[in-house]
Amino acid sequence: MPTIRRLPEHLVNRIAAGEVVERPASALKELVENAIDAGATQITVRISQGGLNLVEVTDDGCGMSPDQIALALERHATSKLPDEHIEMVSTMGFRGEALPSIGSVAKLSIESRPHDAAEGWKRMVDHGALTADGPAALPPGTRVRVEELFAKVPARRKFLRSERSEYAACQDVVRRLAMARPDIGFVLEHDGRRVLAVQPREELAARVARLVARELADEGVLIEAERGSARLTGVAGLPTYNRGVADHQYLFVNGRPVKDRLLAGAVRGAYADMLARDRHAVLALFLEIAPEEVDVNVHPAKTEVRFRDSTFVRGFLVGALRHALEGAGQRSAQPAASAAMAMWQVEPVAPVAPSLGSLFAREYSAPRGGPGFDRVSDASSAWRSVETDVTALPSARAEQAEPSPEEALRYPLGVARGQVAQTYIVAEAEDGLVIVDQHAAHERLVLERLRAAGAEDAVTRSQALLLPEVVELEETACDALEDKLADLARHGLVLERFGPAAMLVRAVPSVLGKSDVAALVRDVADDLARNGDALLLGEKLDLVLATMACHGSVRAGRVLSVAEMNALLREMERTPRSGQCNHGRPTWVKLAHGDIEKLFGRK
Repeated sequence: MPTIRRLPEHLVNRIAAGEVVERPASALKELVENAIDAGATQITVRISQGGLNLVEVTDDGCGMSPDQIALALERHATSKLPDEHIEMVSTMGFRGEALPSIGSVAKLSIESRPHDAAEGWKRMVDHGALTADGPAALPPGTRVRVEELFAKVPARRKFLRSERSEYAACQDVVRRLAMARPDIGFVLEHDGRRVLAVQPREELAARVARLVARELADEGVLIEAERGSARLTGVAGLPTYNRGVADHQYLFVNGRPVKDRLLAGAVRGAYADMLARDRHAVLALFLEIAPEEVDVNVHPAKTEVRFRDSTFVRGFLVGALRHALEGAGQRSAQPAASAAMAMWQVEPVAPVAPSLGSLFAREYSAPRGGPGFDRVSDASSAWRSVETDVTALPSARAEQAEPSPEEALRYPLGVARGQVAQTYIVAEAEDGLVIVDQHAAHERLVLERLRAAGAEDAVTRSQALLLPEVVELEETACDALEDKLADLARHGLVLERFGPAAMLVRAVPSVLGKSDVAALVRDVADDLARNGDALLLGEKLDLVLATMACHGSVRAGRVLSVAEMNALLREMERTPRSGQCNHGRPTWVKLAHGDIEKLFGRK
């Protein structure tokens, strides 16, 4: 029979390192968070070969004395937990395992000097063995170097990704932490090349735009909301400024970068009727909540959290995001000037008929002042006999033009000047030319009208089933549905528990019509398991409203009068979120006067 034995200390440390240090980016995250908790105002990060060869973090924080350095390299030793209440972590987290774990799988050196000390101290550990301990010369602060990570653990090192991938992960760690603390300056150098530098005491919106995308400064909205003890700040991109993947969504809880399904689901719900299913919003959200309301010890690396009241958090995020996006009015993410210019081409010259070309060639081949010049007028009359006289065609003006009052041009979307292809409205604004997709714009207006008129209440009316349907599910799924029976009934889905592993469906939302009831209930159960709340049914109802709006809106191909065009423009200016249709596409674009002048070579 195998016997139970106590593992040696070096093996225990390596096992602990596997929980905290998965790759160079994991070690970098621990070191930078330590620097932040030390009160640093400037943090410099140097990495080499994607962090495989070197990870160095230098800060100007409080520093450590020699005995504190020695204690920091012992397991379960930290300054971030002043008492035994592990759930009340107010710093970047309990890091008792980080430094000894890193030192067990790499060459680790710590140099530190408190601000009131005359000299610093250095302590080096090589894969768990102490190799140096003595004084060091450095300015106040701390410098930590991690070299040859996993050099003596080849089984771990061979599973690391390429140098480029590891570098990208390190860069993402620094970017997220720099976003979380705009009061701290950050510098990142890779193989001697500076790739990121931000100054301390920067505004949050400016820091986010600098690190995520510069376009967010113009194509994003500020988020500032409070509810009870919770506070939400950040920057959210307009729905028309989106990406194909969700890797540009940065979420923070109490200053800690997290990847939480609950928060991601709330973002998806807030943008539900403004984005296509395969598009994702670009944003950075910072949630501040009482420490006792969130558990940060769910994951060893503290990248996942658990909320005490998840329903409150989700509702708070969805409400704050929707309110901020509604305040954006008819704003829409506009393409860059260079991209807009690339969509235009120089007007092609129509091919000249051979007979006419030979005629002109013959006429212009005559010497200047010769008899050929006397026959130019004859050539012109011959050309008019071949082609239709364009001056004789009607002007195609649908109605008599009337001068617009001067203040009309000051409308954000201008005044209508005409219609192109019976689909696009061309309007003149004070600062440029506006082109509106009439169907996309009216589709959004109809949807907002339906909501304002209380159409959601009509949509959520229940339609009783003639024969209640039994849907078999797992017992855990039935338990989750049973906890939300009242919420689902408000959406129009009336359920009852029918044994340990089945639900009885008595009514469904009337607008869903002859839908697959079993599939609907299963989708809702899956959504509850994924997000903890019935968001999917609400999204289905939003989709129904959007479908109704699409069928009830002005279609492409319909001729509009000038009065109808102007009425549409004025309503767009009054309607929130009119800058994008129900699928996330822009409803209008603008060519500024400067862009138009570039088209004609005036600039």
